[in-house]
Formats: sequence, C-alpha cells, structure tokens
Amino acid sequence: MGGYPTQLVKLLLIFCGVLLGALPAWAAASPADSLLTELNEALAHKEQYDGQRLNRIAELTAEFVSHEADDNAKFDLGLRIYDEYKAFKYDSAFAYSQKVTRLAKQLKSPEKMEVAKLKLAFVLLSSGLFKETFETMGTINPGRLTADDKPGFYFLKARAYSDLGDFNQDRVYRPAYYRQALACADTALQFCRPGSYDYLSVQEFRAQKTGNLRAGAAVYRQILRLPHLSLHQLAVSASTTAYIYELTGQDEKAFELLLASAIADVKTATKETVAILKLSDYCYRRGDLKNAYTFIKAAQEGAAFYKARQRQVAISHVSSLIEGQKISIIESQRKSLKTYSIVITLLAVFVLGFAFIIFQQLRKLQKADRLIAITNRELRGRNNELRQLNGGLNEANKIKEEYIGYYFHNNSQYIDKIEALKKTLDTLLGHKHYAGMQKLADGINIKKERNELLKGFDSVFLRLFPNFIAQFNGLLKAEDRIQLPEDQLLTTELRIFALIRLGIADSEQISRMLGYSINTIYTYKTRVKNRSFLPNEEFETRVQAIQAV
Repeated sequence: MGGYPTQLVKLLLIFCGVLLGALPAWAAASPADSLLTELNEALAHKEQYDGQRLNRIAELTAEFVSHEADDNAKFDLGLRIYDEYKAFKYDSAFAYSQKVTRLAKQLKSPEKMEVAKLKLAFVLLSSGLFKETFETMGTINPGRLTADDKPGFYFLKARAYSDLGDFNQDRVYRPAYYRQALACADTALQFCRPGSYDYLSVQEFRAQKTGNLRAGAAVYRQILRLPHLSLHQLAVSASTTAYIYELTGQDEKAFELLLASAIADVKTATKETVAILKLSDYCYRRGDLKNAYTFIKAAQEGAAFYKARQRQVAISHVSSLIEGQKISIIESQRKSLKTYSIVITLLAVFVLGFAFIIFQQLRKLQKADRLIAITNRELRGRNNELRQLNGGLNEANKIKEEYIGYYFHNNSQYIDKIEALKKTLDTLLGHKHYAGMQKLADGINIKKERNELLKGFDSVFLRLFPNFIAQFNGLLKAEDRIQLPEDQLLTTELRIFALIRLGIADSEQISRMLGYSINTIYTYKTRVKNRSFLPNEEFETRVQAIQAV
C-alpha cells in the first residue's frame, strides 16, 4: 500500500490535464507521448502492482480464517475479499460470492442473501455470462436491498443490457437493449444521492449511451472534484468519457483518456478492463505497431487471467489484425533488403571495374617514367635537348600526378556514394524503428539476415504458441518425435508447419518465405507426415487446430 496516495494524486493530475488539454509542468509537451511512456513504465512494474493486491488478499484471507466461529464477521470479510477479486480474478470472486451466499443462509438473513446474489450477478456479468447474469438478477428482490445497494442493483441491470447490446452488435435487437439500459439507469438515479459518485457514474453512463459529449465531459469534471476517489473509480470514469469522445469523432482526446485509464488499471491490478484493448486498436490504426503489440499482449494476459469471455472474443479480432500486419511488414522488409543488396553489389562491381581501369593507367604511367629516364640518360650533356627532355619529364610527372589525383578523387567519390547509400539505408531503417536491422546496413549478408529473420519469426511464433512443439510432437510416433538442440528454437520442419498453423498453406508461398525450392518443401512435409500415426490428409488439419496461449 506504500505510495498509493502519491500515485492517486499524480493520476488525478493526469486525468485533469487530459480533460483540460494541458498537462502539469513535469509532463512532456505532448500529452499522448507522456502518457504512453507512463503506461509502458507501469506495465514494466505490473508484477509489483499485482503483488500489492495479492498481499491485501492474503491478509484478508488470514483474517477470514481466524473468525471461524463468527459468521457475521466472516460475511463482512468475505465481501471485502470478493471486492478485491471482482475486477482481478473471476474464479476467486465467484468462489467468494458462493461463500458469502452460504454464510447468509447460515445466518438466515434475507437481506444478506440479496446482497450475495447481487455480488454474484456482478461477477457473472464481468465474465461475459449474460444468461446467468439475468437469471441471477431475476431472483433478487430489490425491496430487501439496503438504500446503498438499490442503486447498484439497477445500475448493474443497466450495464447488463448495455453490454449485451454491445456484444450482440445486432441492429434489430441492440436498440431495444439500449432502451432497457437507459430505463434501468433512470431507476437507479431515483435511489442515488445527488452529487455522489454513484449518481454521477449513472449520469455519465446515460451521456455515453446517448452520445451527449457536453453532458459527459461536465459529469467527468464533477467526478474529478469528488473527495476520496479511488484510482479504480477514476479509471472507469475516464474510460466511459473516452467512449463519448470517440463517438463524437475526437479520437485524440479519447486516446489520451484511455491512456490515463489504462495507467490506473495497471497500478490497481485491474484485469477486467477494456481500456488497454481499445488502446491497442488505436495504436494499430495510427501505425504504432510496437505499442499496439505490447498493449494487445497485456490485454490478452489480463482477459485470460480474469477469464473475461467477451473481452477474449474482441481481443482475438484485434490481435489477428496486428499479427497479420507484422508479418506483412517483415515480408516487405525482406524484399527491400534484397533490393538494397542488389544495388550495393552492382555499385561495388562498378567501383572495382573503374579501379581496374585506373590501375592500368598507372601501369602505363610507370612505363612512361622508365622511357623518360632512359631518354634522360641518352640526352645528358645536350643542354637544349636536356631542357626539352626535362620539360617532357616534368610534363609526364604532372600527368602522373593528375592521374593519381584523378584516381583517388574518383575512388573517393564512389566511396562517398557508398557511404551516402549506407547513411540513407540507416535513415530509412531508422524511421521504421527496427534497431536490429542496423547491422544489415553495416554489412549486407543475405544468409545471415535470412537466419535472423527466421530466428525472429521463431521467437514471435513461440510466444504466440508456447506449446506448439509439444503438441506437434504429440501428432508423431514416439520414436519419431523432434528433439531440438538447446540453441535452436524451430527446425525447418517445425517452421513449415508453423506457417501452416498461421494459415499459410500454399507450398509455393512457404518456399519463397523460407528460401527453399517448392520440391524441398513438399519433401519436408511428406517426410513429417510419414512419421505421424495420423492419415496424411488429416495431419495438416490437426496442426491447424493447435491452440495458442
């Protein structure tokens, strides 16, 4: 918990700065750039923030166990543990909702039973179980809820209809879901204390659903002025306001608010969140693939950890777009490098040819020097002729010097051209933000670069499919399974079927990507299929069914 108030103050300044269009003095000139840096730093310390939440849970769990004989105390502690888990991990939140339900039954308290059902409905909705959410809410008697819980019940119902409409994406049924969501939100407002966080949150929800940017921004400013706001409350409010800006076409402001929301989510170890998913999509559309990939991986990890089903569906779509773009860029870079290498090779051949011509001219000059020396010895003693010969010798020396200067001048020009080409290549590659490719400009080595390219592909692929090798070997006979050296990620055989797993089934395309002939590709595929216990026609289908992370 150390440093939490400081983080809250800093995040509050960020949220205010984003809304007003100006960040504090310690921030960079560009709000988005500053927030991107802040988010990447927060992701680098994600395990630390997760550890803080787990420590709080461990303390509460120990206290829960220690109150074995006091069901009332256990019920209250169970709710506190549930609150820690509800946006962190679905399985554990669900388990504690069941525990508090059992405790409410033991206490024979109808009011506590309704609270337990409400907690269960919330976590079911967060996990994307819409049918179960509505079934559970249908069993809740609002009349038995406390004044504090009634707004939460109707607002949860509003969220359920809204999320169902967003998930279905159906033009016929979605408007009806949204109308029901707004009706439930209006009911929730009747039970909220005006000016409270709950009241303002419902108003902001209504502004989002109606696309009312002016009202949404005004409510957001009111929320920021509330005392004792938590980072999680700030994150939810910023994410909601970002959606309103997105609806009105103000993508830059929406992007900044989503960044601020994602920072708060990471620092509070919130896994059930949509902000970082939407950020990856924004970065992808901006052409910032590095951050898009970082954020989609973080979103995948969070959704998988929490088990948010509806988030995982949305993430899979964005992730496939980003991965496809990455592969296209790598292929484009490979073609560009081939072109650069051909140009440099031709230029080098031309320089060598010109150097050979200059060398021949120098040999002729050396021969002329020897003839002049002989003539000088023969004409020694003849002053007039000697002056003529000396003049000729001086002229020959001048020619020699000019040839030598010409030789070095032209060689220097071609060296300068090579250096200029290298600098241009460095600049082009630098604009692509691929630092590893600088080595290619320093020394073009197609074989080495192909190996580096394949090694990079292997590394990315195995991050996507960490169990690919084990599952692939599971399709082979025990005695024919592939054993990899410690310094190798994938063999050629594994790489061919890795591309097939990614949907590249055309052997000719695979041969071009890996640099083998199409006959070699067919040979590798046939050899592997013959080592499997599956029929040849079924093997590739089973490979394509291998699961990712």
